[in-house]
This record gives sequence, C-alpha cells and structure tokens, in this order.
Amino acid sequence: MKSLRVVLVKPSKYAADGAVERFRRGFMPNSTLPYLASLTPARLGGGAGAACEVHAIDEYVETDLAYLDLLTPAAGGRTLVALVGVQSHQFHRALDLAALAVSRGACAVIGGPHPMTCDTAPLEQRGVSFAFSEAEEIWPDILADAARGQLAPTYGGQRRWAPRLDPPVLRPPSRRSLARYAVPMLGIYPARGCPYSCNFCSVIKIAGHLVRSQPVETTVASLRAARRTGVKLVFFTSDNFNKIPQAGELLDAIAAERIEIPFFVQCDAQVYRQPGLVEQLARAGCFQMFVGAESFHAPTLAAAHKFHNTPEKYGEIVRLCRANGITSHFSNILGFPQDTREGILAHLETLRALDPDVASFYILTPIPGTQQYAEFQASGLLLEENLDRYDGTATTWRHPSFSGEELGELLFDCYRRFYRTRDVVRRLVRVSRFPRDFRRMAAVAAVGGYAAQSRAAVWRGRHPMAGGFFQVRRDRAENYRELRRRTFGLDRAPLPAARELSSEDQEINRSAKLG
Repeated sequence: MKSLRVVLVKPSKYAADGAVERFRRGFMPNSTLPYLASLTPARLGGGAGAACEVHAIDEYVETDLAYLDLLTPAAGGRTLVALVGVQSHQFHRALDLAALAVSRGACAVIGGPHPMTCDTAPLEQRGVSFAFSEAEEIWPDILADAARGQLAPTYGGQRRWAPRLDPPVLRPPSRRSLARYAVPMLGIYPARGCPYSCNFCSVIKIAGHLVRSQPVETTVASLRAARRTGVKLVFFTSDNFNKIPQAGELLDAIAAERIEIPFFVQCDAQVYRQPGLVEQLARAGCFQMFVGAESFHAPTLAAAHKFHNTPEKYGEIVRLCRANGITSHFSNILGFPQDTREGILAHLETLRALDPDVASFYILTPIPGTQQYAEFQASGLLLEENLDRYDGTATTWRHPSFSGEELGELLFDCYRRFYRTRDVVRRLVRVSRFPRDFRRMAAVAAVGGYAAQSRAAVWRGRHPMAGGFFQVRRDRAENYRELRRRTFGLDRAPLPAARELSSEDQEINRSAKLG
C-alpha cells in the first residue's frame, strides 16, 4: 500500500428544517482540523511507510458537495475519514458521513466531545469506529490500522487525557482555506484543562481539571507560521488563559518576538486580580477578552457550581480591559432553573449599565456528558429527544418558568436591546480611541462586526453564533436517512448516558489544584 488518504472532517449539523447548515463565509474556523493535520506525519513508520495525503474539511463552509468524493478509497491506497471535534448537536451528521464513507469502502472514525463523554455502545460494532481519548493518545494507532485497512471498533478510554502536551508546531491552513471565513483566523491551543467544576460545562469532561501547557516555543513557532501564511487574527482556544502556569512567559515571548498578530483570549472572572497579566496581554497583542459572566445572581452561580464568579467584580474586569486597550466580551446564559422573565430583564439592564464592548447570549442547554445533563436526565426534565437541538440556541428541558418560545423570544430581545444603534455607536467611538497600535483595527472590527452580525442574525431569526454568513442549502438529513438506518439500525440516536471516567483519569483530576 503506497498511500493513505486522511480526510479530516469537522461535521456541520442539521438545522430544524433538516438542511445541512452551510455558509458562504464562516464565522470562526475550527481549531481541531489544523491540529490533527499537524499531528499527521508525511509518511507512516519512516521512509518505508505509506505516504499520508491530508485533507481538512470544515463542512460549515463547504458549499460545493464535491468534497464528498474524497470519502472513497484512494487510487492505489486506502482512505481514512476522521470526523473530528464532534459535539452532540453534530453527532447525527457525523454518523451519516461515517456511514457514507464505510459504504464506499473507506475506514471511518468519530471523535470529539460527544464520543469522549457519552456512551456510544448502541452504535458500536457496526463498521464505524469511535474514539474516546485525546488525539495524542490514539491517533498513531488509528493511522496505522487504517493503513492496514481495518480499524478497531473503539480507541482509547483507559485514559481520556494525555498527561502532558508536546505537539508539533501547528501547520496553518492554506490561504485558500482561510479565505472561506469572514477574517483569516486561526485557533491555537496553548493549554488544556480547567480547574473549576461548573455543572453545565463540558470542558472539564473533555479536557479534565489539570491545566496542561504545551511548550512556549511550540506556541510561538506556530504563531510565526501563522504570520507567514497570512493569518490576521488568532484566538487562543484554551479556557481560562489566566490560569495557564506559563501564561506570563508565553506573553513575554510573543511580545519579544514581535509577532504582531492581534489575538483574543478567554479568561475566568478572577482575572480582575491579575492586572499585571492584563498589561502583558495588551503588550503581546490581545485585542479582546472573553469572560463567562453567565449571571449576576450569586445564588444562581452557586447552584451551577460557578463559585469563582463574583458579580460585584465584573465591573473591575471591564475597567481593567478598557485601561489596557482590550475590548471586553461577556457571555450570558439565559434560562437557569432559578431564572424568571423579570430576572432576565433585570440581568440585561445590569449588563447594559456595566457596558462591556461585546455581549453574547445563550439558552441554558444540558450538554450530554455533563453533570447537569445527568441530573436533568435522572429527574425526567429532558424534553428534546433530538441531539441536533442541543446547541445552546433552543430550549431542550422543562423549565419551571418558561416555555421554549418564551425563552427564545427573550434571547433575541436581549440581543436587540444590547445592540441598540446608539449604544453600538458609543462603543465604537470609545474603542476607536484605544492606543494607535496593531490591535486597534481588530478591536474596532470586532465590536462593530459582532454588533452587525448580531442584529442581522436576530432579524432573520437565527442565533448570531450559528456558524457563518449567507446560508446555502445543498443537502438534507433525508438524503442520508436510509444509509443511517442500514448502518446503525435507527432513525435517531437515543439520548445517551454519560461515559464514566477511568480510574486513571480520576487520579489525574485529583492531582489538579481545583478552583
């Protein structure tokens, strides 16, 4: 066997009307695709092994179905189709693409948050493989087995997380691929893991409590490569950037290297205690900080185990960012069990008075695999049986105070009120007065662009973070229904139980310093 075609696919999802969601321009590129591409060697097993031909496909921005032709055995070789970064609302689409690949004679494996955290036993032993661990743990075995033409039914599970990260330097996407997005943007993982225990969050189930950093030089070298490729913005996809042990060292290295690519980070709500780090972020090129504020009601945060958030200190985060020429982006979750209509409207007015530069809103969704999901499932609160809807934009459970329509209307109303024209203009004027350096244009574009996207999306009845701009319809779930039935024996995957952590993973969690 001379070659192995490796087709990495970030699957889209099926919209409420059954259409595969596709856009002429994407909003934010997937970070897993270039990461897996970089982990794939040019040749397996050294000089005598099979040559690897890698294709990275983000379905959200694929408007021509010609890429489906890649899901076939390569001439003179074999094909591995890997569905990567699969979240629960993308799981049905991943099943259909995997079934299509297997029906054509290719090997197929599904990995990502859903199979890592949810029981897939009812779908196993049917020709499609499932991956239960981080790629560093299992990717070499998957490639070797695919080169031989036969995958194991499952990979990983004994240990969900690699104890340390030492990946290769990231190979950025081509300029042609970057052009599929509103801005040529690249995601980089300097670290993984979260020390907190929020019951609604899947990150701790996907990456664990131990914060593991990759070498600083690897991140800096990846940024150099990104600059050469034409990347204009970078987002560090690690949660709680301010909790990375090497954060200060990394920021100093970026500033010394004069990378000068504007980037944004996610920090926890304790960042107000780290003014020195915020100053370092500004010097290195940070133009926006994303913070999971979620609620201004302390008992609500405590019930969600988000004890590290202190609403009285949110204003200090906004002021600290503003003083350093960094825009602030506050995330808000609507529909906690304690929420009422009056409470959500009061939350909105408090947020508007605080006046972060950007705000995003989501409906509380019990994400399969999380502690909250398990509790809601055990209590019989889950109403939605279709995994496609578990995406943070729809009501999926029985709320004590709202119907699904009421919460959806409140979601759009929050966007409309926060992004009133006069407020957007005032924020743009404020941001335009930030220091005259390479970050300012990114900051202005982020504030204005997200406001415009939010207003346009809400006017169309869509969530602003739905995936992109200018939707295109090419195919639908019904086109794959018979194939799903033949391969998996079902029309719809059942709501899963959570996958339990192994004893080794539990020990890694115990070794972490929890927040």
